[in-house]
Amino acid sequence: MPNIKIFSGSSHPDLSQKIADRLGLELGKVVTKKFSNQETCVEIGESVRGEDVYIVQSGCGEINDNLMELLIMINACKIASASRVTAVIPCFPYARQDKKDKSRAPISAKLVANMLSVAGADHIITMDLHASQIQGFFDIPVDNLYAEPAVLKWIKENINEWKNCTIVSPDAGGAKRCGGVTSIADRLNVDFALIHKERKKANEVDRMVLVGDVKDRVAILVDDMADTCGTICHAADKLVSAGATKVYAILTHGIFSGPAISRINSANFEAVVVTNTIPQEDKIKHCNKIQVIDISMILAEAIRRTHNGESVSYLFSHVPL
Repeated sequence: MPNIKIFSGSSHPDLSQKIADRLGLELGKVVTKKFSNQETCVEIGESVRGEDVYIVQSGCGEINDNLMELLIMINACKIASASRVTAVIPCFPYARQDKKDKSRAPISAKLVANMLSVAGADHIITMDLHASQIQGFFDIPVDNLYAEPAVLKWIKENINEWKNCTIVSPDAGGAKRCGGVTSIADRLNVDFALIHKERKKANEVDRMVLVGDVKDRVAILVDDMADTCGTICHAADKLVSAGATKVYAILTHGIFSGPAISRINSANFEAVVVTNTIPQEDKIKHCNKIQVIDISMILAEAIRRTHNGESVSYLFSHVPL
């Protein structure tokens, strides 16, 4: 593929390498380091003049450092005369801070959008945004890809009783999210249910009410992300008490911070399935219930189609080979 360069940030080099391998390319040379005062320094090690540049950096790990590193990489390529700079952000940082839900609350996702644009990004490729309206925070093109095709493929290949399952949203927001619960239930031609939750404060669920029927069925919880996993673990207990025979959780972004791993280990899950938008190697060592779906082929195909000026809408319903 001529006139294309792919660079990796330090947040998820394994995913970047898989994307490059699928495109038959080598990752571009870049050195990222920190000065003694913790300032981030980025050195692009090859010419990008006139090139179509893609920078892969996920919003995980040391999120603030990785976001700053991405901004500096974008700017470095832009002022080095790259023809176009695309930020490939599998997990968009600050996506949960997408609205002013109380007095004096910031809309941090909008701030991140502004920062990416000012840094010089011409295009954003991301996956399963927590809220679709984040696309409207940008004045540049944003391709919000869905993990749904890969999720459907995993369900059909790994859950024998999938025709007798109920797809469950752990909250009302997931039910209407694009590429969410109702879409997956429709594609599988099965029932869906949702759990209404009441929170006393962030990351703490007070009460849950199941709306729908899971008795004598396999229940598959689907959500875009799980952080401390309090919600999905409470939901699993609720589904088992409502008569579900097995409970699976399928998540696009497995953040798994704080007590998440211990909660999953003690919860009623057959498996907790996540994509590799966030590195999971360390988590898998401490929890054998976690399984990973590789989505590098979706991101690689999106890059290929973008570079060739083709539509990426095909990826909303197909898993590229």
